[in-house]
Amino acid sequence: MGNVLRGTRAYSTGRSYGNLQDKDRIFTNLYGEQDYGIKGAMKRGDWHRTKDILSLGRDAIINEVKKSGLRGRGGAGFPSGLKWSFMPKQSDGRPHFLVINADEGEPGTCKDREIMRHDPHKLIEGCLIAGFAMGAHTTYIYIRGEFGLEADRLEEAIAEARKEGFLGPNACGSGFAHEVYVHRGAGAYICGEETALIESLEGNTGKPRLKPPFPANVGLYGCPTTVTNVETVAVAPTIMRRGGDWFASFGREKNSGTKLFCISGHVNKPCTVEEEMSIPLKELLERHCGGVRGGWDNLLGVIPGGSSVPVLPKDICDTVLMDFDDLVSHKSGLGTAGVIVMDKSTDIIAAISRLSLFYKHESCGQCTPCREGCPWLSSVMDRFVAGNATVDEIDMLQEITTQIEGHSICALGDAAAWPVQGLIRHFRPEIEQRIAQYHSAGANSIGAR
Repeated sequence: MGNVLRGTRAYSTGRSYGNLQDKDRIFTNLYGEQDYGIKGAMKRGDWHRTKDILSLGRDAIINEVKKSGLRGRGGAGFPSGLKWSFMPKQSDGRPHFLVINADEGEPGTCKDREIMRHDPHKLIEGCLIAGFAMGAHTTYIYIRGEFGLEADRLEEAIAEARKEGFLGPNACGSGFAHEVYVHRGAGAYICGEETALIESLEGNTGKPRLKPPFPANVGLYGCPTTVTNVETVAVAPTIMRRGGDWFASFGREKNSGTKLFCISGHVNKPCTVEEEMSIPLKELLERHCGGVRGGWDNLLGVIPGGSSVPVLPKDICDTVLMDFDDLVSHKSGLGTAGVIVMDKSTDIIAAISRLSLFYKHESCGQCTPCREGCPWLSSVMDRFVAGNATVDEIDMLQEITTQIEGHSICALGDAAAWPVQGLIRHFRPEIEQRIAQYHSAGANSIGAR
């Protein structure tokens, strides 16, 4: 349907990024100022000519998503159209499933929650369109159990859509049958990993599966399955209405579109905001958050993509762009775009130590490097907080992180290792100073006896 409501926008590789205009925002009820129900959603353009979108066919929808350059908004950043195309074109008798990862357990992240409680119909319509594109007649939304209000809003939106005929045996009058169900999880961080989520959905302990086979071939109940993020699916209807080229006009090449950024920590106005991809981090914080508490020069560091990505110091934050590729080039990542800002009052060693404790607690224990390594990281980081260590142990801790990273079934091992690596990479002098202070205090104490 890219030619129905397609917008145009000049694109230049030399231009600046950011300052997204209201007319280009996808999530127009992000702050809950309007009706979240189906009447309000339809006034905002949801469910508009959805039947016409479906009439384009599976390949056309997938190709438009590919053209848009949309990359997964859940953290990995895999090209969405390509991922959707992995689902079998012809059924071998097994049903296809679409599973929405609404677990959102990454510390510092609060974007999917806002979609589900204030704009749930964007997600439900996206489920229908994405499900149709993959030949899936059933969508399961796996939502973390703590999201009580959000789950209720989704259930309400699904009931409204069924009543209007937008879901059911003849969804939107298209002849395509599609149903959406909400499944509440129990708060385990590991269930954000797609195969652990599938295991939990099946009623098993949430532990990641070995791959291959991949979910697109053997997923939920042994059937072809695509697991994807809330935001990724929720933007699909707008892409289809306004066109893949419109979406691709935002952000740098291979970093297309608009994005929800959730900014917390030491800023004057923490918020979740939709902005253009590739916006400079400094502009994002100053335009939407009132800047860093105490001014930009009071900035110590920023974790740019949720707790699992490495921290960046101020000198990098001065110029870094908020997109996948630029952050990777600085040895961090966009992740979920959960931006955690820390000013100079922060004990950066204690902050990273707290994250190590989190990953120690959330490790499922299935893989030896993660099961044994995460407690080691947490234990050593606790001693670094006090300074009760030797300088040689900094390199030993770095070595432990490399033995965990890339050696576990899922990415939780990487998530545990990267914050510590970022700390050592950029704040090693602080660790050494803490160690020196501890030993100096001990020596003075002995001398005073």
